[in-house]
Amino acid sequence: MEPTAQPYSARAARPRARDLGIVIGEFAPGPLDAITDVPGVRVGHTTVRRHPDVHSGVTAVVPDTVGPRAPLPAGVFTGNGYGKLIGTTQLSELGTLETPVLLTSTLSAFRVADAVVGWMLERPDCAEVRSLNPVVGECNDGFLSDIRSRPVREEHVRAALDQATGGPVAEGCVGAGTGTGALGFKAGIGTASRTPELAGRRYTAGVLVQANFGGTLRVLGRTVTPRSLGLIGGTGPVAEHGSCMIVVATDAPLDARQLTRVARRAVFALARTGAAYGHGSGDYALAFGTRPAAGAPPADAALGPLFEAVLDAVEEAVLNSLLAATTTTGFAGHTLPALPADRLLDVLRGTSSGA
Repeated sequence: MEPTAQPYSARAARPRARDLGIVIGEFAPGPLDAITDVPGVRVGHTTVRRHPDVHSGVTAVVPDTVGPRAPLPAGVFTGNGYGKLIGTTQLSELGTLETPVLLTSTLSAFRVADAVVGWMLERPDCAEVRSLNPVVGECNDGFLSDIRSRPVREEHVRAALDQATGGPVAEGCVGAGTGTGALGFKAGIGTASRTPELAGRRYTAGVLVQANFGGTLRVLGRTVTPRSLGLIGGTGPVAEHGSCMIVVATDAPLDARQLTRVARRAVFALARTGAAYGHGSGDYALAFGTRPAAGAPPADAALGPLFEAVLDAVEEAVLNSLLAATTTTGFAGHTLPALPADRLLDVLRGTSSGA
């Protein structure tokens, strides 16, 4: 099996939401409309494919300064806890993040956790470390990929970490999103950002999603299904068997409690897109700050614009994950169709029923 580490310059030509004139909310995005708009945040992917049965991978969100000697404030929120978010208990207890955040396939999560521990222990700043809390999230890509083969290996994790960069973020069928689907369509990785003002200062909030959840897609209030768009493909996974991992980064000087409040809004945002939050869904958000020594946190009453910005960014990131993805046929001949931009615009213009 040959892994492919996809560079950011290889972003597919498929349009993003804003390219189509779909603007969510009133806050301006950052220059790239991506989580990497937050200074000091990098993203890396390794895409693992073996046609026709393996469509998987790993995605790394890497804050530049993070480590056990320099942990970052962080919070986590669980919408529905049918998942394997490794490292949750210590993160919740201490409110600190001490490793990059890795996303992958469900049955590969444990190998990924071991690999990131090895990668961290080799760093000079970890020479004396005897305890480390890796944070690894997952979604089940077993509809399109042979999940039992556990195809993600240590070298794939290290490639994603070592090649993590700033700049544009590859979306859709890449990294941890290679085999995922959401809301009846092929989905994957999506990202977006916003630049709200808090207490007289402007900050950046960026999000990255690994979209793999059930429900019925809603875009700007319109319901959109594969059937309504005339798409023909294999039967999708059971609606309640899905998940979404959301990573939020911000340079606003929030403490861990406030970041937990931000993470809660990120999960709430999935409802805007039509999420079902089913019994078998693992819906999680992790939010971290990149400025641990930036002074006193803002008053809670000032956080409203940031909450709204995160809601908007998550909604857009999910839509970007759908628009960037391509129709994929995988394990056992299962197919998930891409969301066609032209037909989506017909629905939004009212020239198609979209019901």
